Amino acid sequence: MLIIQVFSLSKHFKEIKAVDDISFSVHEADIYGFLGQNGAGKSTTIRMLLTLINPTAGRIEIFGRSLAANRASILREVGAVIERPDLYKYLTGYENLSIFARLSGIRFSKPRIMEQLDRVGLSARAHSRVETYSQGMKQRLGIAVALVHDPKLIILDEPTNGLDPQGIADIRNLILHLSRDQKKTVLVSSHLLSEIEQIATRMLIINKGKKIVEGDVRDLLGPTRMLVELNTTDNEAALIRIKASTCNTYLQSASKKAIVFRMNQEQVPLLTQQLVDMGIGILSIKPRHALEEYFLSLTSANQDVDTVED
Repeated sequence: MLIIQVFSLSKHFKEIKAVDDISFSVHEADIYGFLGQNGAGKSTTIRMLLTLINPTAGRIEIFGRSLAANRASILREVGAVIERPDLYKYLTGYENLSIFARLSGIRFSKPRIMEQLDRVGLSARAHSRVETYSQGMKQRLGIAVALVHDPKLIILDEPTNGLDPQGIADIRNLILHLSRDQKKTVLVSSHLLSEIEQIATRMLIINKGKKIVEGDVRDLLGPTRMLVELNTTDNEAALIRIKASTCNTYLQSASKKAIVFRMNQEQVPLLTQQLVDMGIGILSIKPRHALEEYFLSLTSANQDVDTVED
């Protein structure tokens, strides 16, 4: 079942195209990673999904219904945390959750409130003031607030921003718990690509408002996506030998700093042996198989190598 369908969505602020004709779909029970560098258009897209701003063009369907025509009924089934959650810092976590539940028209019993706080790992600090919470704890309380009405879809915009490593791990585990144990569909935006790689089932990469790629994480990061970075005692001389050998088949790019191959991970030992047989002095050979490398290769960010033409 499709939970979100976005068709040719655009948002322009005068001459700036913050979101430029993007389409994507989120399936039921997905942890959908919405990836892009700062300023890529992620938050603008999320604000359109939540009807906080209107699109310039395109349409959105959530739960198979038009968002424009069914705004109120759809948003009753959506929970969201946009940037840092707005909380009453002089009240306790328990009091915050109780207030937000009442504002949503829900009357929680004390055991139910404690159950919600336990779900996000805050039951031990339920009666502590929020001003004493770490940023990670505030983020988890914000997610608890977003869950008070038991939504089908949860949208989290940069939920790990400003968190320490333990806070990031806590949010990551909470998202996995919501998906696997609570059967929630989660759309999570981030520029922390290594974190999304660990949790997402599907993903969209956006750059300068444009969609670059969408698909299953396992497919997009399959074994043929392995990049192998080679440094030798003389890269220029090594490159001449490589181009004259069967290793040239895998050659991706080259510079004075590094020679890069793209290949299946099972081929790396054979490559290493061939380089040794050619008498190339190897200083280092580094397989790089991470979403960040893939993202940077797609967006051409921070590239300092000359691409080798096929």
